Amino acid sequence: MLDIKKLSEEATREGLLKRMDDISSLDEIIKLNDERKNIRFKIDELNELKNKTSKIVASLKSKNEEISEYVNDMKVIGKKLSSLSNEVKAIEDMIFQKMAILPNIPDVDVVSGGKENNVVVSTYINQPKYNFVAKDHVHLATDLRLVDYKKGVQLAGQGNWIYTGIGAQLEFALINYFINEHIKNGWEFMLIPHMLKYDCGFTAGQFPKFQDEVYWIEGESKENKKFLLPTAETGLVNLHNGETLSEEELPKKYFSYTPCFRREAGSSREEERGTVRGHQFNKVELVQYTIEEDSNRAFEEMLENSERLVRQLGLHYQVSKLAAGDCSASMCRTYDIEIWIPSMGIYKEVSSVSNARDYQARRGNIRYKDSATGKAKFVHTLNGSGLATSRLFPALLEQYQQSNGSIIIPEILRPYLGNIEKIETKVLKK
Repeated sequence: MLDIKKLSEEATREGLLKRMDDISSLDEIIKLNDERKNIRFKIDELNELKNKTSKIVASLKSKNEEISEYVNDMKVIGKKLSSLSNEVKAIEDMIFQKMAILPNIPDVDVVSGGKENNVVVSTYINQPKYNFVAKDHVHLATDLRLVDYKKGVQLAGQGNWIYTGIGAQLEFALINYFINEHIKNGWEFMLIPHMLKYDCGFTAGQFPKFQDEVYWIEGESKENKKFLLPTAETGLVNLHNGETLSEEELPKKYFSYTPCFRREAGSSREEERGTVRGHQFNKVELVQYTIEEDSNRAFEEMLENSERLVRQLGLHYQVSKLAAGDCSASMCRTYDIEIWIPSMGIYKEVSSVSNARDYQARRGNIRYKDSATGKAKFVHTLNGSGLATSRLFPALLEQYQQSNGSIIIPEILRPYLGNIEKIETKVLKK
């Protein structure tokens, strides 16, 4: 949620125009807010008149004098107050609804436009080259019986798959590797519910605008309706809703492993084959709460944490700084870590590291008490994938494939797989 006081500022308007074609809603909100202030002023005046009249009535009563005229005045005032209060509530509801769908203001250095304006800021090692006819990840996973795509569709429909045998072990080796690295770096491991309440989606900034993009649980009452989380961020960013933390408690660093559920199907397009895009995938997610002054440092720390995971796997990747229109609506800035998938000839995002600044904290009313001033300020929240596996898995298979169809296991993962060095057919026959 944006600060309504800043809607008329030129910087706010310029920022939102980086990601919105039309900002006329800002003027609508400002106009509604002015109306609300005017009505509030009238309410204050009537309350003052009501108090004065009450004192007169009390004085007349003590003298046993006639009060009927003033009692009637009190009734008239009461009706006016009730009517004006209803008007204020209606206006505040309209303001809230319009404010709730406004995106965050991109940072000053974030350029406007969509993904065509994204900029690659760094790369790690060169793209792998092969002196043999390389296979794509679907054929590799099928030949080595790592993933059963047909059975996944049979069980759950298009856009689903089953990790099988050593493929399932490899998937969990990646997840356990991520978990251990984050614990080593001082992050607190949280296993959160996979079904969340509407308020969680609202605080995260995903609702109300994107509420049709999640899976809602049927059979729940309207008041308690829950949805399957699209990312652990949606839960982790709600851990301190309504709280005022002390500055000494910050930063708070949490991470969680969860499956993620999204209403997006895989398709027959070459770049979405296999596990690249689906309705359910595994991800380790980091969320950090920090003070305003530490926000930029926290972003760099989280980007380095996620990059390190890919570097230690020895995989070629690039980091892209996203343009405003390609950032999530809740975020001021986002850097994507994009893994190279040779058979596709393209990079696919395996981590988005983002800073929401105080946008989510305003929606969840999450504050901290500034140690210098004693005043309550909104925390800054940041999130980053550390990492998502559904694209990392195929990239690993392709980048580490050998001429005989086997897959070399990155050294960092071998302790999680019984110290085997490669995946090949003979391993499956044991």
